[in-house]
Amino acid sequence: MNSPHSGAHLALPRLSRRAESLGTENAFVVLAEVNALVREGRDIVSFCIGQPDFPTPEHVQDAAVAAIRSGRHGYTPSAGIDELRAAAAADLGARRGLDIGADDVVVAAGAKPFIAYTIASVTDHGVGDEVIYPVPGFPIYESQIAANGAVPVPIFLRESRNFAFDPAELEAKITARTRLLILNTPQNPTGGILAREDLDAIAEILHRHPQVWVFADEIYSRLVYDGRFDTLATRPDMLERTIISDGASKTWAMTGWRIGYAANRVLAPVFTRWITNTESCASQISQWAAVAAITGPQDAAEHMRARFRERRNLIVALLNDIPGIRCTVPGGAFYAWPNVTEACKLTGCADSEVLRKRLLHEAGIAVLADIHFGRRVPGDGQHIRFSYATSNEAIERGVGRLADFVRKAAQA
Repeated sequence: MNSPHSGAHLALPRLSRRAESLGTENAFVVLAEVNALVREGRDIVSFCIGQPDFPTPEHVQDAAVAAIRSGRHGYTPSAGIDELRAAAAADLGARRGLDIGADDVVVAAGAKPFIAYTIASVTDHGVGDEVIYPVPGFPIYESQIAANGAVPVPIFLRESRNFAFDPAELEAKITARTRLLILNTPQNPTGGILAREDLDAIAEILHRHPQVWVFADEIYSRLVYDGRFDTLATRPDMLERTIISDGASKTWAMTGWRIGYAANRVLAPVFTRWITNTESCASQISQWAAVAAITGPQDAAEHMRARFRERRNLIVALLNDIPGIRCTVPGGAFYAWPNVTEACKLTGCADSEVLRKRLLHEAGIAVLADIHFGRRVPGDGQHIRFSYATSNEAIERGVGRLADFVRKAAQA
């Protein structure tokens, strides 16, 4: 009798080019490597995952328990429950000074799906439609552009501009085939913020190119440390063509609850159909928790923001004390993006990825390298990313290990 696996030596049907080319998020790849080392008994200080290290606020947890106890276990409308759409619309609008209606907002299982839904909604597969996206940037941008059969067009965030891009470079990259511009502010991985002048210049350019949509990834909008959050959507005629993407993950320490939302009047019905075709709806329990997060007390969110600001100041000061390392003060999010070009030379590392691996295996520090966020920016040297969503003690211990590694390697 043949076993069920007797034909295992035969070639399996091939995968699609889309599946074979699909990228990943290297923070999770490195985390798996870190966890393997920890299981072996290694002491690793990890800075690789970008999620708050605080618990979800207690009143939000209570709202989820109440939803479970009251029988809110079933499907919801694909666009989300009315209460959350209304709460998100009011919050998005109030913090941006915009008029956003509940019908403009769609809820998904996290903000990340809206990257794919947007690209799939405004580009056609395989016809040369172009999407301009920031580099360094969240790796899922490029991955989803390619998976959806569009053409990725990188625009470089430069250290000399506090990790903004040159508006003249944007103008040069827009063609008749450009369908979408992705903006992220505050940014992952640099922590940079697009200043008012940058947003004004971008809006002026886009007025000359009415065929271009804008995906505004604003998931870190509540984590701005100096001044107020600003968005392209407030510029004249920009709200209608901007998809504002935000969510609960970073603001209220709800990464695992998987609740995000996007606002755009024209695309809301399209996003709703995508959700019907994919996830059906976000978890009803998580949606009720998000209502409580948005409409309830904000003390915990403000406490987290204050602590992140303290940690930012600590890690930047410590990094800038290390020979060969230069770190710009990030304006938002919870990432530091130090320039390690000279540190690579001092330690005999060919580049930031070699440095990252040596830091992990020789010094017990887990960081990400710039190549995990796209191609290196020409002329900007080498960088690594720290997520400072961890304790002051971990920051001091981890950066101390980095300092010891650089100094010892430089003397060898």
